[in-house]
Amino acid sequence: MTIRYDRPVSRSAFLSLQLGFFSAGMLVLVVLAHRFGPLKAPDFIALVLLSGIPAALAVPLALIGLARLWSVGALGGISALKALIYASIPLALIGFGAFRYFDRPPIYDVSTDLIDPPEWLAVPDADQRWLTRPPVTGASRELQYAAYPGLTGRRYDGALDRVYEAVRKVVGQDRLEIVASRGQEYALPEFQPQAAGVPEEEDAGALPHSVPVPQPRPEPQVAPVSAETEPEGTVRIQAKTRTLILGLPFDALIRLREEEEMTLVDVRVESRYGPHDLGMGAEIAEHFLHMLDAELLGVAGD
Repeated sequence: MTIRYDRPVSRSAFLSLQLGFFSAGMLVLVVLAHRFGPLKAPDFIALVLLSGIPAALAVPLALIGLARLWSVGALGGISALKALIYASIPLALIGFGAFRYFDRPPIYDVSTDLIDPPEWLAVPDADQRWLTRPPVTGASRELQYAAYPGLTGRRYDGALDRVYEAVRKVVGQDRLEIVASRGQEYALPEFQPQAAGVPEEEDAGALPHSVPVPQPRPEPQVAPVSAETEPEGTVRIQAKTRTLILGLPFDALIRLREEEEMTLVDVRVESRYGPHDLGMGAEIAEHFLHMLDAELLGVAGD
């Protein structure tokens, strides 16, 4: 007589698979809605944290299922392994964010000029909701210097127009979208009129080709004073960007200043939401400056 052995079923393993699949699917939908849809960063962060709850529950249930497989040969081993894979996706993202949160300084605004940071052309204003943040102070600048001592401005042995052209090129390559600029007229090449040819000799008794036409004397006018002007030799470009995968929004400002035969470039980057940029602001600024160095290779000063 044939004896058939009925293997027990590990319900915890199958439940862990459902929880793990739900958490991974929720994370994917949230990322897509934030990266390509209308979901704002505060809601995105809250939903990412919520996706970690079923993932955290799936892990011990999957381990129980594997233990049951080892001890009594219960069904559900493959489901438990799949559950661990699914749950690892949101947990890895949350774990990476937590590591950055405690490893990087609690700042959201970085600048290459700590004494005189570039001023925004239009101050970024976003509804922070539950991600309230303090104002930028001298203490936050000190935290930045301690964490990123190498984040400094650039000094190039080149005219303002040449550096400005390179900055505009790098802005396009670095996925930065310009939203405002001021002072770009200082970066235009100097206008040089074409050399006039030698005038043809005319008869002394010939009538002139044109005669002056009397015009009414213009009334004196007061030149308008504009508050939207830059100091001479200064250009500011404000742009916005988003991180490649998660689409976290950042605002950036690039300032160019001409000093004698050199041009100084400073960059300021601010996270649009939250009191902590997880170190991404400094990475955006450094990446832009490295690309600018490569574009202006050979003209960097000391």
